[in-house]
Parts: sequence; C-alpha cells; structure tokens
Amino acid sequence: MSTPIETLLADVEQYFSDDEVVTAAYLRKVTLASGKVLGLVTLDNGLDHTRPNTFGPKSLVALNTAYDAALADDEIEAIAVTGKQFILAAGADLTSLRSGGAEGIRTIAELGHAVFRKIRGAKPSFGFINGLALGGGLEVALHADYRTVIDSVPAVGLPEVMLGLIPGWGGSYLLPNLIGPANAAKAFIENPLNNGKVIKGLQVRDLGIADVAFNGADYLEQSLVWADKVLTGEITVARPEIDRGQAWDDAVAKSAAFVAGKTSGASPSAAKAIELLTLAKTATPDEAFAAEDDALVALSQTPELVASLYSFDLVQKRAKRPAGAPDKNLAQKVTKVGIIGAGLMASQFALLFVQKLKVPVVLVDLDQERADKGVAYVHAELDKKLAAGRAGQDATNRLKALVSGEVDYQKAFGDADFIIEAVFEEMGVKQTVFHNAELVAPETAIFATNTSSLSITEMASKLKNPDRVVGFHFFNPVAVMPLLEVIKGEHTSDAALATAFATGKKLGKTTILVKDSPSFIVNRLLGRFMGEVGRIADEGTPVSVVDSAFAGVAPMPPYVLIALVGPAIAYHNNETLTKAFPERFYLSENLHKVVEAGKRSFYGPDGKLDPEVEALLTVGDKQLTPQEVRNITLDGLADEIRRMLDEGVASAPEDIDLAMITGAGFQFWNGGITQLLDREGISEKVTGRKFH
Repeated sequence: MSTPIETLLADVEQYFSDDEVVTAAYLRKVTLASGKVLGLVTLDNGLDHTRPNTFGPKSLVALNTAYDAALADDEIEAIAVTGKQFILAAGADLTSLRSGGAEGIRTIAELGHAVFRKIRGAKPSFGFINGLALGGGLEVALHADYRTVIDSVPAVGLPEVMLGLIPGWGGSYLLPNLIGPANAAKAFIENPLNNGKVIKGLQVRDLGIADVAFNGADYLEQSLVWADKVLTGEITVARPEIDRGQAWDDAVAKSAAFVAGKTSGASPSAAKAIELLTLAKTATPDEAFAAEDDALVALSQTPELVASLYSFDLVQKRAKRPAGAPDKNLAQKVTKVGIIGAGLMASQFALLFVQKLKVPVVLVDLDQERADKGVAYVHAELDKKLAAGRAGQDATNRLKALVSGEVDYQKAFGDADFIIEAVFEEMGVKQTVFHNAELVAPETAIFATNTSSLSITEMASKLKNPDRVVGFHFFNPVAVMPLLEVIKGEHTSDAALATAFATGKKLGKTTILVKDSPSFIVNRLLGRFMGEVGRIADEGTPVSVVDSAFAGVAPMPPYVLIALVGPAIAYHNNETLTKAFPERFYLSENLHKVVEAGKRSFYGPDGKLDPEVEALLTVGDKQLTPQEVRNITLDGLADEIRRMLDEGVASAPEDIDLAMITGAGFQFWNGGITQLLDREGISEKVTGRKFH
C-alpha cells in the first residue's frame, strides 16, 4: 500500500538541500476560445536555457502545490503542464540520490509518483512538450491524458538505464501501455544502452508519445487551441489498441536478448528495466509504480549507481571546468575560420564552425572543384535542417553566405584568426600545409591540427612561430561525438591554448587538456585495447570469441569498432603507437592484410566472419576463453592508464574517464574505465594501487 501523500510531504522535508536548484511551478488561468478555463502550470527554475528544469524534493513540493491549487479551483476545467522556453524538464535532481540513503530515495520516489499522478482522471489534462523532456521531464507529461510536442524538440526519452537507474516516476508502465512494448523498450532500455540515444522532433508524434506536433514560435498558442477543441469534442484523440498477447512477450524477449548481448549481466538497471517491462503487461498502475519504487531503492545500493553518479558528475561538472585550462581571458577572438582541406572531415568542421560561431568559414583545397564540393556539402546539410523545420530561410541563407571555397592561401588565410588542418595523416604533409599557411596568415592566427596520433611539437617545429600550434582532435562523427582533445605541444602558448578551449566551448564540445604524446588519450587506450585483442586473435583465438569477451565492458566489440572507424585508420593508429612503444603495443599483420585487401570489415553482411577475410588470415593454435581474453585486455588497459597518468598525459583518472565516456562511448554505469578496473581489483593487481 502506498504511503499517503501528506506523510510523504512531511517526511521529504528532511531531505531538503540548500544546493537544490528549485524548479518553481507557476499556475495561471487561461480562458480558451470556447470560454473554458484551463489551468496552465509552467515549470521554471529561473535560470537560462543551459540549466534545465529538474525535480528535486523542493521542486516536487512546488509542483504539488500548483496541482492542488488547480484541482481546488472550480473555475478551472482542465490542467496543462509545460516548461520554460525550449525545456520541459530534464528529470530528477540526482543530488537527492546521494544524501538520502535508501529511505530518502523511497520517499522521493513515492512522492514523485503521488504528485505526478494527481491529475490523472481528476480533470482533463494535457502535457505540452515544448522542448527537452528527459526522465521525469517526460514522465510528468505521460501522466496527462493528452500531449502535444514542438516539432523541433531536440531530445525526448527515458535515459535512466544509462545512469544505473530505471524510469522511476511511471515511465516503465505508462510508456509501453501508450506506444506498445517494442517501441517503449527501445526508448527506455535500448536507446540508453546505445550511448544515451534520444528521440527527436516528429518522431515523438510518430511513435505516439505525443498526439500532435506543432511548430514555430506560437507552439504554445497552437497547443491551447488544440486542447480547447479536445475539450469541446471537436477533436477526438484515437490511440491504437495495445496487443497484450504474444507480441508483448516477444518484445520483452527481444529486448532481454539485446541487454544480454550489450551488458553480459553487468548492468543491474537494465535487468530491472526488463522486469518492469514484463510487469507492465498485467500490472495495475499501483502495482507498477510500487515496483518502480522498490527497484530504485534496490539499485541505490549497487556499486553501478555510484559509478553512474561519478560519470554524471564528470560530464555535468568537470566537463564545464577543464582541468589545466589557462585563464579564459587570454583567449583571442575568432572572427574567421580557415580550413585546410575540403574532404568529408573538413566539411563537417565547416558545418560545425559556421553553425556555432556564425563567422566566415573558408575551405581550401588543391583545386576549386574539391573546394566547391566541400561548400556544397555544408549547403546541403543546412538545407536539410531547413526542410525539417529546424531552421528558418533567412538564417539558413545567412549561414550559407558565410561558407566559401578557395585554392589561394593568401585570399583564404590572410585575415583568418583560427586555421585548422584536416589533411592526410602524414607528418610531412601537415608540416607543409602549415608552413604555407604561415607565409600568409596574420602572426596572431592560431594553427589547430586535427591529428589523431601525431606529435604536435614535431608538427610545429618547422614554423617560425611554433607557439601558435595546438592540437584540436575531434571524434567522428564531428556533429555527434562530444569530445574534443586539446593538446599542448612543447611550445604551445597559453594564448593558443586558451583560444582552443574557448572555441571548443562555443562549438559545444567537452574539452580535455592532453599532453603531447602518441595518440593522446582515447586513441592510445583504444590502441592498447586493439593491440591486445589483435595479438590474441593472431595467436589463434577466433575473432567471434574475441568479440564476445567485452559485453558490458566496451561500448562495442573490438572488431565491430574496426569496421566503424575503418581498418586503415585503426592500423595507422597502432602503427604510430608501436613505433613509440614497441615493447607493449602490437601491430597485427592480419589487420594489415585486411587493409591491403581494401576490406572495410572482418564480418560479412550475415554477421559472420567474411570468407574472403578468413582466407587472408594467418593464425596460430593458441585459443583462449572469452574470460581469458577479457582479463588480458583489461590488465593491459590498467597498465597503460597508470603509465599515462605517471607521464602526465592526463591530469587525473577523472579526465581519462571523461575522455572514454565522451569520446569512445564507455558506459556511465561502469564509471568510464578506471572505476571498473578499481571495482574488479584489476588496478591493484596490475599496478599495485587503485586509481581512486
């Protein structure tokens, strides 16, 4: 039996914190065209759009007060909830999970349920999803009878499983009973385990999460008009009947198989989410919500939740204050960006720079045709955004006009402040293009290199002013991956470094300071990882066995990763590392054969080892079990991380983890990589001490 809300409201006061950023709930009456009065509750924490609304204990009390006032007012015939501009809410305030213990978590979980469900069936209710709606932000809308969504919404979802939690305020029951178990499982189990993938734009309507989508600055007005028509009966909302037979069981089985393959039992939250999805088929709301409360309390006692909260702090706090970054006041203003190269990576740079910085961007290549092709790519991507309704015509035209293509370095770089190269990964080529740019660029211009493994110091060594060169290593795809490694060469000035950090921040990236060293942080660790598994496979363990060893550890199997990044790039990275550290990095001859044969993957379309690739391989007769493969590889990673920290490649284990989470997709619930190595005793076994 659930605890009475009066008791919960009294109990929750002991978990109030001065650190909570309170999301207020403002109630106002809106008289609709029909004359009906709607009580509109607007969530607003009083901060700008970079700090989304969240639900801590005080915020839940505030929402409860607003709902009570709307329910008690006889003039109000319907209730709607929405958020401040661009944001409904981003879910629970996770600080409340740290200090309350099991009792506090149960109190907050039960209170959230009690408050959110107050409007269910009491008066007709609406959720106006006017922007970002994650976790509790989506659940507060799911408790309403009807929902609208703005068609440019950037992120809707239930990401809790990624954080070592489960949807705790009704999502695991309400969503499958609204859109079906298969779509719901994708939203709150599979998407979180796929690096926190979210639902965007019209997908929210198409999946049935929202009943209708509206666009433009008058989204709220359109939603109110639509709500009025629902209330007067002019519009009847029809929803598909949910199949509660074999189709539900099949969806659960499919999702359970996905979880097993992805986590190998290493994620308690994913296992709990499967249990809740199963229960949602037959449970009453009371039973389902009580099961969510129990699951949250159980998960709060797991080391995976501790690791998840550690990871969350990294991406929410440490990422905003990069360790070792120089005084931001030293940063130079960037008014024009020059890009050396016009291939796909360079074109992705141009698109990102022009959208985020809104300054002239010029692509330079060997001939005008190549340069124009790069410009055309940018224009096409901007047009896609326009066609999707995510940009206006005037704004699109302005951005297009800022992008140009050139072959003449003088015209391109004579007035550029920030010049980044995206040419072939060969030292001599990069030194040459920087030399040519230095001949014409202003003396204050910053030179950034996107090299993934080469020495920044050596690249700058041929220049008159080597202090202007800084590493600026993006991860592919550029628009999606959050990480940007900022590398300080031996002579890199504080002004160049500060400018790189300031520019990275404006680009919306997570910036991490890295010492100039072979392959930096992410690629060095992935190189050690790929070297260990390459050696094991070459010695005789089948590729499929090697790939099966890392479920729950790495975001994807190593030979799947090779297909993603490209065998040639993977080989080149390990080639660089083997030259630098021949005693412990391994260069696979079999990988080289695959590169020489022009193969993009070890696997065929059927998911099995490609027979043509298999014919290329020369392997030994030493076969290991998946557990042995895992042990050897994690031992190698622990060794490499300790060496990197001792060398000062990264300033702390936290930066290693932040890099691996944001640049390689390592899971929150593992705590990146160092927390996992500590938890399993590998750090001490290999290096004699823990990382934390």
